[in-house]
Amino acid sequence: METVVTIASTSKQGIYKEILPQIQSLVAGETDLIANLANTTSALKLAFRNISWVGFYFLKGNELVLGPFQGKPACVRIALGRGVCGTSAATKATLIVPNVHEFPGHIACDPDSKSEIVVPILKNNNVLGVFDVDSASFDTFDKIDKQYLEELCNWLSDNVF
Repeated sequence: METVVTIASTSKQGIYKEILPQIQSLVAGETDLIANLANTTSALKLAFRNISWVGFYFLKGNELVLGPFQGKPACVRIALGRGVCGTSAATKATLIVPNVHEFPGHIACDPDSKSEIVVPILKNNNVLGVFDVDSASFDTFDKIDKQYLEELCNWLSDNVF
């Protein structure tokens, strides 16, 4: 198993096309969910210099509970329907937030966070959790991130969860 993340591309789409197969390789053959998600977050944080925080929250009852992540310490529990993560889980929809300060009810776990994308992780249309990616810059995330992060979350749901 190759554990070194290498990226040659400089375009966002190119980076995704390089990193997703590397993540799949990193988790191949490993059955531990936490180990696989930890390596997933590490690989993405290394691939994208503009990511300040990347991690998973698991749905437990009516709240999201912090899972593997890379970045500053984070909020441990988020109520379903609260903030960007809780809203994404409640609506089963990916949310791209160009300016987190303009999102109603945003939970400021990291005061340096300025933009965010949250992708729900679904299995048989049931929410297992969310994948949260933050940036210390405004307007970092777009339809390219949405496309590839949804692809990643679908793959993780089918192969890792």
